[in-house]
Amino acid sequence: MGLYLIGDVQGCDNALQRLLDEIGFSASRDNLVLLGDLVNRGPDSLAVLHRMMRLGAAARCVLGNHDLHLLAIAHGVRAPHRKDTLDTILASPERAALLAWLRCQPLALRERIDGRELLMVHAGLLPSWTADQTMALAGEVTRMMAGPGFDDFLPQMYADTPTQWSDSLVGIARQRAIVNVLTRLRFCTADDRMEFATKDSADAAPDGFWPWFDAPGRRSANVTVAFGHWSTLGWLGRDNVLSLDSGCVWGGQLSAVQIRPLGQGRGFATERMQVPCDRAQKPGR
Repeated sequence: MGLYLIGDVQGCDNALQRLLDEIGFSASRDNLVLLGDLVNRGPDSLAVLHRMMRLGAAARCVLGNHDLHLLAIAHGVRAPHRKDTLDTILASPERAALLAWLRCQPLALRERIDGRELLMVHAGLLPSWTADQTMALAGEVTRMMAGPGFDDFLPQMYADTPTQWSDSLVGIARQRAIVNVLTRLRFCTADDRMEFATKDSADAAPDGFWPWFDAPGRRSANVTVAFGHWSTLGWLGRDNVLSLDSGCVWGGQLSAVQIRPLGQGRGFATERMQVPCDRAQKPGR
């Protein structure tokens, strides 16, 4: 049995199929995790959602900012962007079932593999957050999204505030901060201040800020964190950091990592696999 993590698909279902073929993925034997941004900007977001639902328990995902964007548009609280490619989902006769499935997906997943923890999110973590705290905070939002509070939250989801995390945050401000960290974060300070304007590579950090995974004193440094979201960062493979958004939708690669237990409590090894995007269908940025 294999565990495979795949970065931002963003509606590139043909590339996803070719990557699964390259892997030799079998739903009866293997497990798949997509690291958020299943949909948007690519040519066939509807097919990606259908594929994930069809794979059932063999496939899981975390939500990304584009997935939340789809939910916001569908609920009438956000206008479509001119580069969105979500119309086939919104016009589908299965729209209600697709959106209900998406709405119930988590913001974080965790596995313990041969004695080592693997934490999976779309974007990042703040320095003060442990793996346990991350899962607890993600669970708060997942439960809210599955209930009536979701309708109150969606219209207030889009803002860059609060700019700094505090455990004392409550209500919408707390929920928005959790969502911003887990689906949008790239740069932060050592004391949990967040910056969302900069989208360039890791060496473009604003003064006083760090790429979240390099922030001093990061309390999640004892686990391996796998994430996507940051196409300008691209592939990064460290013992405790796996960055898997290699910009497929922008003409790059779609990347997967196989997680292989080493046995005898030695943790796991990783092996990266990639396929190119469908360049003939490449959208503009």
